[in-house]
Amino acid sequence: MTTPEHESSAPQPQSPESRDRVFRSSAGIAGGALLLAIVGWLGVDALVTGGGRVPWLALAAMILVVPLVVAFTLRPAVYVNAERLRVRNPFRVIVLPWGQVSGLRSGYSNEVLDRSGAKYQLWALPVSLRARKRAARQEARAAAAGVREAGGAGGAGRTGAGGRGGSAFGFGGPGRGSGVSAGAGAGGDGRIRAETDQYMDDLREMQERYGNAEAAQGEVSVRWAYEIVGPAVAGAVVLAILLAVG
Repeated sequence: MTTPEHESSAPQPQSPESRDRVFRSSAGIAGGALLLAIVGWLGVDALVTGGGRVPWLALAAMILVVPLVVAFTLRPAVYVNAERLRVRNPFRVIVLPWGQVSGLRSGYSNEVLDRSGAKYQLWALPVSLRARKRAARQEARAAAAGVREAGGAGGAGRTGAGGRGGSAFGFGGPGRGSGVSAGAGAGGDGRIRAETDQYMDDLREMQERYGNAEAAQGEVSVRWAYEIVGPAVAGAVVLAILLAVG
């Protein structure tokens, strides 16, 4: 499940120092923490109790594996404010001013496209086909319930609008039968959407709102995450050398 973290109130275009709204995957964070605990347990055990080359192999493997686990689980995040969209993927950081964003696309993955035609995957907002199917089923049930409520309200209006117990909203009063659409999972248009699809709708709304703002113009920048790539490459090289020398 992906959750947004609000570091402050909603960004305002007049405030160039508005704080970021952060989207991260809570499932990814939990899975990453579990994997790091397992790697640490196995690695420390091999370092302490292993003989011969085992401790060195364990150390090299940990130097290789730990950065990769962090890269694909704990690291991905999307930061947005009134000026730009910053995407932190496993091995790169992409900063796109809203004026350079041409669209946000949802398919089997969520992607942002810039005006040059380049596309960047949003690792922090993974697509869940199961969540989409669940949302579609909830939407269908809510629509069916709405039809039944409308029919019941019509019958009540014909028979009791001016009589005993008459209520324009039926026996439940205002809002009965609307809880599914208004609860968690309901988009701004009232439709029930998968969680990451709702977040993509939020990003599209921000792109439309800020895309022409003067503060949201600039160039796209892409930076490699050497703090991840460097240790992983070093660990892979040391592990390869140890395995080669036998």
